[in-house]
Amino acid sequence: MKKILIISDGSAGEHFIQRVIETYTSENIYYVVQLKEKKYENVNPARFKFFEFDPTSFYKLSNLLKMEFVQVFISMENLADVENTIKNIRAIKKQLRVIVLSKWNINNEDPNVVLVNSNEILASRLLDYLPNVPVIAQNVGIGEGEIMEVLVPFGSSFVYRHIGVIEQKNWRIVAIYRNRKLIMPSRRRMIQPNDLLLLVGEPAVLKSVYRAIKRELGQFPEPFGSNLYLYIDMNLINHYTIEELVRRAVFAHKKFKHDLIIKIVNPGDFEVIRYIKEYRSDNVLIDIEYDYKDLESAFHKDIQKYHVGLVIVSKEIFADFGARKLLYESHVPILKISDKSFSNVKEAVLVLTENRDLEKISSTIFDISEQMSFNIELHNYVTEHQEEKEPVIEHYYNLSTIFSKSIKVIKDTDNPIRVLKQKENFIQILPFTKKLTQRRIYSLLSTDSERLYHKLDDYHQIFIPVQL
Repeated sequence: MKKILIISDGSAGEHFIQRVIETYTSENIYYVVQLKEKKYENVNPARFKFFEFDPTSFYKLSNLLKMEFVQVFISMENLADVENTIKNIRAIKKQLRVIVLSKWNINNEDPNVVLVNSNEILASRLLDYLPNVPVIAQNVGIGEGEIMEVLVPFGSSFVYRHIGVIEQKNWRIVAIYRNRKLIMPSRRRMIQPNDLLLLVGEPAVLKSVYRAIKRELGQFPEPFGSNLYLYIDMNLINHYTIEELVRRAVFAHKKFKHDLIIKIVNPGDFEVIRYIKEYRSDNVLIDIEYDYKDLESAFHKDIQKYHVGLVIVSKEIFADFGARKLLYESHVPILKISDKSFSNVKEAVLVLTENRDLEKISSTIFDISEQMSFNIELHNYVTEHQEEKEPVIEHYYNLSTIFSKSIKVIKDTDNPIRVLKQKENFIQILPFTKKLTQRRIYSLLSTDSERLYHKLDDYHQIFIPVQL
């Protein structure tokens, strides 16, 4: 039987004692010291012993502390009373663990004294009721936000998505509350508006997940980053096409309304550089890298430094095996610009495959299409695996209703890549998975349309990471 001492003075202490009475365990016996006697309901006299005296009296408290207590709880209204009570306890029991409800900024270096700041607890609880602020568990785990609940709004990108296709790296959806009922998650379970999700994971990751669940259209390139980054390697790009590349990047910059950083590496044509510098403004930054030693490290540092959410490259750079791996490792979307007009693009084209990566990036696709005024076309190549594509098509129809944006689903009985090559202009959007970093020669015999992305190299393409 473990003995626990509670020293109480005031309403907070009285509430605590009543809660202990209602939730006590049969393994504990409680000794309660109060300045004035207070009657409590449903008290078990075998488990609760009450005393009425001033705990700042060393003589009276020392008699009680002759027993072996495992913990002491102190909830008192006066700071001097708290300090003297702790001093009395320490004079008798050097190592006894003391938990103190503190209404003041007490400094106590004793490792066996735990200060529970009541002002912090009240402020944190009130904060839970603010809209658009994540609710995190305070008294479970380490209490740093590794457990969080999030209400899914109607316009969320997570609405009508199957849990199985949501990439959950370093975090998990562990429960769903719908209409005040607990629903255990499964891969085929679909998230609905006003669902309350219980998430567990790394605190920093959960903050990003929270932003992703709450965000609506018009935020891209968030949550990947804030700014656009045009990467020009003059050793890989035809100098005659750089001017067009810059103009198209500036067009995208104006559409997305985010800052543009133009990064030039291996500078070799000063006439072209002078042309690029004419675009310098408050929202367009020119950064020239003259150090050839470690471009890979410089690229990754820039992604962090400029908080990059979209990297823009030419088709020559994306065709380079090393550059493509570098872009994949950045974990941000890539806009690959071709030689065709960019301002005249009207359709964003998606080619459905047997995997469901397109469902994972669906919200980003709708966001890009909304900001760039693209129509969305889903090309469904009819095969024996058609049933695996139906949930993705259903998901896109649901999102089109939520975001009031129409989509067109085209059934192709012919190879969709061959069909798309007949179109004059469009932009293809693909999931940016690791298989796209392989050398192109290995995909020549593949039937996977994503690995054959280079067959549509003459068209603009956007590659979106599937991980959040």
